[in-house]
Amino acid sequence: MTQTSQRPLRVLAAMSGGVDSAVAAARAAEAGHDVTGVHLALSANPQSFRTGARGCCTIEDSRDARRAADVIGIPFYVWDLAERFREDVVEDFVAEYEAGRTPNPCLRCNEKIKFAALLDKALALGFDAVCTGHYATVVLGADGSRELHRASDMAKDQSYVLGVLDERQLAHAMFPLGDTLTTKGEIRAEAERRGLAVAKKPDSHDICFIADGDTQGFLADRLGGTAEGDILDESGTKLGTHEGAFGFTIGQRKGLRIGHPAPDGKPRYVLDISPVNNTVTVGPVEALDVTALTAIKPRWCGTPPSGPGTYTAQLRAHGGETEVSAELLDGTLNVSFTEPVRGVAPGQAVVLYDGTRVVGSATIATTVRRETAAAG
Repeated sequence: MTQTSQRPLRVLAAMSGGVDSAVAAARAAEAGHDVTGVHLALSANPQSFRTGARGCCTIEDSRDARRAADVIGIPFYVWDLAERFREDVVEDFVAEYEAGRTPNPCLRCNEKIKFAALLDKALALGFDAVCTGHYATVVLGADGSRELHRASDMAKDQSYVLGVLDERQLAHAMFPLGDTLTTKGEIRAEAERRGLAVAKKPDSHDICFIADGDTQGFLADRLGGTAEGDILDESGTKLGTHEGAFGFTIGQRKGLRIGHPAPDGKPRYVLDISPVNNTVTVGPVEALDVTALTAIKPRWCGTPPSGPGTYTAQLRAHGGETEVSAELLDGTLNVSFTEPVRGVAPGQAVVLYDGTRVVGSATIATTVRRETAAAG
């Protein structure tokens, strides 16, 4: 059954300044819980983060969150977690790209900030749960254990970025929007009925700490000392140069700036990024087919699986599911795909599902390509 409570809880509602978190806080309060709103100040210089109602880290957002809390009728505070966010999310993001990997900062923020730093502080202050506007569901089993499941509406499901939460964190997590089968338009209509000014605020789909949405420019500012390197084909022939391997991701097609076409006239894609010798290897789209991968730093939403098993896997926040077999061996998750998949990059998270239940998440370390064993 879906997680319920026999008594009102003291709930800390993380309010980003957006419509989802505002409605989630309002629903928690309406359910009879003792709710306090909190906005996380994640930048030492908020104006360096996104503006124009596009992110979750700006002065505008904190004001929007405060106004929503006033309408709901709950206490509201701003907590400064800028230093933790810089260390655990921003610096991790830069370091991963520098190492040739492709990280997911939203997943890292959930793991390190919202359900670690924030949750630990909330529990220390006597709160029972942290409430967010994520679309996912916590289910309470007959034995008292908790499971993380997909949201009722698959179109809005955000369980992928929550796959890093362990059972202890799930025990103190509340997602009031998870059972919602309504459209985003209906959520906005609910916000408007409640008198919440954020009802018409645009959603954010970009990285909140990159002010202008230019990820490559952001990385260049921080890793600009990287020397010019070569762009090679699969045989090792030099096709061009680049200004930093950090500016590329596996599967990238645009922006390669290769001066001449492939012999077959077909587009080329980034196949490999090597920070060691500062090269980027490109080739045909078929060379992106991945049949297996290894993943490290697994985190389980409950009891870790024992022995090999069959699951579905999701590889991107807005990606589909694919059938896999997986086994945990000596702390490394080994995953084999029933059918080859493309665009899999080291640094991404692979999240395993058993039906709608989230089994756990791990960080992709290497990939095996069809017909060749190529470390990702």
